Amino acid sequence: MNLRPFHLAFPVHDLAAARAFYGGTLGCAEGRSSDSWVDFDLYGHQIVAHLDAGRIAAPATTNPVDGHNVPVPHFGVVLGWEEWRCLADRMEAAGTRFGIAPHIRFAGQPGEQATMFFRDPSGNALEFKAFRDPAKLFATT
Repeated sequence: MNLRPFHLAFPVHDLAAARAFYGGTLGCAEGRSSDSWVDFDLYGHQIVAHLDAGRIAAPATTNPVDGHNVPVPHFGVVLGWEEWRCLADRMEAAGTRFGIAPHIRFAGQPGEQATMFFRDPSGNALEFKAFRDPAKLFATT
């Protein structure tokens, strides 16, 4: 499967905080920017933090999934198994407050996956996951 990078623009209340989080904590290279937005390379995908200085984080909406309250909306990337482990270790070392701590779902099943959820400084929810068998990304059984 040859995937093309996705593009996602999202609001932030503070560009300096976004740079510190996405560039520093997550390790995303910074691309183009202006006084009101910053491009980041999120594992080969283009995400753009747009300044909304009056932004107040929306109330947390969640859906129950496997005993966890999954934030809606959220975005992220499906990583390789070892990439995910490295990111989980990096986020834990940074003292990240997880909404859903790094863990394995569906252990031993076709869709076995590692997942974690956390929020950026503006309250945007992110999920990073990895599949034990990447070919099972869309497995239904």
